[in-house]
Amino acid sequence: MTTIGVEEEYLLVDPVTGLPVPMADKVRAAAGLGHLVADQEVHCELLQAQVEVATPVCASLEEVGGHLYRLRHAIGSAAEAHGCRIAACGTSPLRHGHPVAVTDQARYRAMLAQAPQLVAEQLVNGMHVHVGVPSRETGLRIMNRIRVWLPTLTALSANSPLWDGHDTGFASWRTVIFSRWPVSGMPPHFNDIADHDRRVQRLLDSGLISDTGQLYWQARLSERYPTIEVRCLDVQLRADDAVMLTGLVRALVETALAETTAGAPTLDCDQELLQASMWHAARHGLSSTLVDPSGRQRRAGEMLYELLRHIAPALDASGDSRQVTGLVHRLLQDGTGADRQRAALLDGGLPAVTALVLAQSTMP
Repeated sequence: MTTIGVEEEYLLVDPVTGLPVPMADKVRAAAGLGHLVADQEVHCELLQAQVEVATPVCASLEEVGGHLYRLRHAIGSAAEAHGCRIAACGTSPLRHGHPVAVTDQARYRAMLAQAPQLVAEQLVNGMHVHVGVPSRETGLRIMNRIRVWLPTLTALSANSPLWDGHDTGFASWRTVIFSRWPVSGMPPHFNDIADHDRRVQRLLDSGLISDTGQLYWQARLSERYPTIEVRCLDVQLRADDAVMLTGLVRALVETALAETTAGAPTLDCDQELLQASMWHAARHGLSSTLVDPSGRQRRAGEMLYELLRHIAPALDASGDSRQVTGLVHRLLQDGTGADRQRAALLDGGLPAVTALVLAQSTMP
């Protein structure tokens, strides 16, 4: 069975005001003192109001879910010990009038010097799914195939509608914020691994990026692991929605691998159409239409049906079909994280949003 791993980023907030608090170093240290967190499972992030967790390599969705519940509980307990809470939302609904401190590492200091305003606005949290691939060449061919489905995944995961205390009108404002870095957005189509490596090296040689970690494409080959990394997802309010998205991503990669092995043609889609489709998905989430690879607008429910139909054999083969489709149907009934945050905002204002986010971030 294809291996998977998940990274999640969380915001640290004051439980009363909902404002971000720069407590990451203390929270990470406190989490490491317990028995629920192993080495290399909790990482620093760009800003001191954020922490990142990474599951071990997993073989099943049950493993992924167990690790995410454990890590959320451990970080949540460590945060409470220091007077704050974790918030699994894609953007910070509220911000201070001054920037949050940058984590004191050379790489982050260099980013601050390069783009101070962008760094100040990086109070955004994503979810990254790593799926094992046989080789970098195969991983690249898989990336060429799955890129047409990234807008649909973004719409499903939308959980960042609020910014500076108001509704942005976007379901995933995080997607918009991240698209402003020099190398970001939809990954381009590559002819082969040599083409990929040549183009990446040209970016490095030009000095436009300082390392491959600044390839902020929404899917990329991992430099650290033998995986393809899907990065287009907002972090999820509920851990079981994160499990659902992990199952969808793995099945999508396995389907692309089967097509590659069979020599099936890659679906051709213009880069500008994909980029605009991603913007449209970030704008509307599942509340309107999505754009299929041919450029035709279709109801969001239709596109989800097409995605599930496309990956059904892979879901069946891994035994994930019932769990994943059940969670997809629940999400369609309850709404995305963006829908739930907006409903809370209408019902009780920003205090209700804070209460929702804090309550759901450490729930199964």
